[in-house]
Amino acid sequence: MNMQSWWMTMDASGSTLEQRTVPVPQPGPQQLLVRMRAASLNRGEFIAGHGLYGAPGSWKAIGGEGAGEVVAVGAEVTGWQPGDRVMGRCAGAFAGHGLIDAAEALAVPAALSWEQAASVPLVFLVVFDMLVLQGRLQPGEWLLINGVSSGVGVGALQLGKVLGARVIGTSGSAAKLERLKALGLDVGLATRAADFAPQVMELTGQKGANLVINSVGGSVFAENVRCMAFEGRLATVGYVDGVLHGDLDIEALHAKRLTLFGVSNKLRTKAQKAAAMPRFRAEVLPHLASGAIVPLVDQVVDFADLPQAKAAMEAGAHTGKIVLRMSHP
Repeated sequence: MNMQSWWMTMDASGSTLEQRTVPVPQPGPQQLLVRMRAASLNRGEFIAGHGLYGAPGSWKAIGGEGAGEVVAVGAEVTGWQPGDRVMGRCAGAFAGHGLIDAAEALAVPAALSWEQAASVPLVFLVVFDMLVLQGRLQPGEWLLINGVSSGVGVGALQLGKVLGARVIGTSGSAAKLERLKALGLDVGLATRAADFAPQVMELTGQKGANLVINSVGGSVFAENVRCMAFEGRLATVGYVDGVLHGDLDIEALHAKRLTLFGVSNKLRTKAQKAAAMPRFRAEVLPHLASGAIVPLVDQVVDFADLPQAKAAMEAGAHTGKIVLRMSHP
């Protein structure tokens, strides 16, 4: 049996997309074969430097997360059966069918549509890693999110509010910040420049932000350090600005006992990626099931229109997630 699948090649001049007809994959012993209903776009996959892509000039099936129905289960899989609604990280998710490792598979809460479910696995696992596992965010703390309107930014805002934080977000668009107030954004700072530290210090009573999420890159790194609190933590989760170096104030790092950490799955083993799943199921899924967190889907695009969806993401006019919808006859 064959299916449609999107492939991409990337080199110094940019990327090229191609739709191919390929065989439906077979599940390994610990995998689920899933009829994909929706898959969401992630900016990192389309940025060469993020390391989510293969060697320059090579072709690769793309898409990193999605949702659909289980079609078949591997020989060693327990707890799943055909027909179950599932979401998860999924290599090659922009396709009619995909494989999800059972260790990473998540049951789709009844409250979520396919498009919302497809917006959960990658973003919210990254956000859980940043805010909880590494960021140790506590109720009442100040959370600063650079680029708060991105998929990861919105997810961090939503989980941060559920955890009881006060959230400051930066964005180049005042309209996007206004839209995010409905999701609990306490303060929006309309700027793309590294000029926000004075306002953050004023808002926090000169104490600074306890946890800072930098999905922008090196252009705001030094400014983030300037507005961090005593024992503050700084998460680096991306660099859409392409600036890969930043000036580090060693005196501030030392005196304020700061923690700087990276958030990436690039070098992690399957076992390391799966290790966070039990806590994620226990601590985040209930908020999705109850409706306390509703994934923010900006737009849904038909499967054939992936090139337009990619262009929309690169234009940056969206707030939240852009999702690809699969149609099955």
